[in-house]
Formats: sequence, C-alpha cells, structure tokens
Amino acid sequence: MSRVGKKPIPIPEKTEVIYKDNTITVKGGKGTLSRTIHSAVDLTIEDNQLQVNLIKDDRSSRAYQGLTRSLLASMVEGVNNGFERILEISGIGYRAELRGQTIVFNLGYSHPIDFNLPEGVQATIERNNIVKLSGIDRELLGQTAASIRQLRPPEPYKGKGIKYAEETIRKKAGKTGTK
Repeated sequence: MSRVGKKPIPIPEKTEVIYKDNTITVKGGKGTLSRTIHSAVDLTIEDNQLQVNLIKDDRSSRAYQGLTRSLLASMVEGVNNGFERILEISGIGYRAELRGQTIVFNLGYSHPIDFNLPEGVQATIERNNIVKLSGIDRELLGQTAASIRQLRPPEPYKGKGIKYAEETIRKKAGKTGTK
C-alpha cells in the first residue's frame, strides 16, 4: 500500500470540500479548485478529514492512491494559503517588466519577449530582475515558472539566464588560453 496515500488530509475550517461523480471541488478563502479523480480510487470525507481509498488493490491503483492524495493535499493548501515561486534573472541588460497580465523580458535576444500569464497566476517584479509568481493551483504555477525559465535557462559558464531562487548553478571552468 502507498504510505503517502494512506495518510488522511486534514480539512481546515472555512474550507468546503464537495465530492460528486468522480469530481472534487475545494473552496477556500483564496478561491476554488476542481479536479476529476481517477476511477481506481474513491474518496471519503468524515470528521474534517479527506481519505483516499482503493477500489481494488493492484500496483497501478496504489500508485494512483498516492498521486491523488498528493494532488488533493496541494489543492487544500492552495485554496487556504496559496503558493509562490520566485525566479531570478541574472545577466547584464537582462530584465523584466510587468504590463497588465503580460511580462516583457529583455534577455539578450534581438527582440523583447512577451509572456502572457495564464489565468490564476499573478506576478510581481522587484528591481527588474526578481519575478514573484503566486497562485492557488500548484501545478499551473510550476508549469508557468518552468515556461518562463525555459526562455533563457541559466548557462554554466557565467551563470546568466533565468533561474529559480533556490536553485544553485554549478559553474564550469572556461577555456584556458594557450601560449
């Protein structure tokens, strides 16, 4: 059995969880999230706890139990607290600017890059080189951050590019000149 999947998810006060027809909806102070649950698992809600149960006990069902439990725990945390992801831009002349729901990046290319934020993700920019993304959907937030990072991944020689705040770039030694 999945160790992660067996743990119950505590439902905080002021959070409403509705499960109907393999669709779960979680409403909290920050918003509402909805997701379709795989048919290999079932949910029970009792005593302000959400439990993920197996329908049949086989290898793939146990995997779906752990996955479903993790996704639901992220939904409950997201509608109550929200999530945040911080990106750092490093490089001479590299900067970002927020225009409505669009971030305009100058990343050393011959043209600026316009990145439209998806609905449900907000951004703030500090000092032209720190981008803070926030939202209630962890999956969407992570995908948005990865898409922004992909515009100019950090390179290993000078460390220029877009990186996550907690990421460390191992720098390589460059060429040595011959005499």
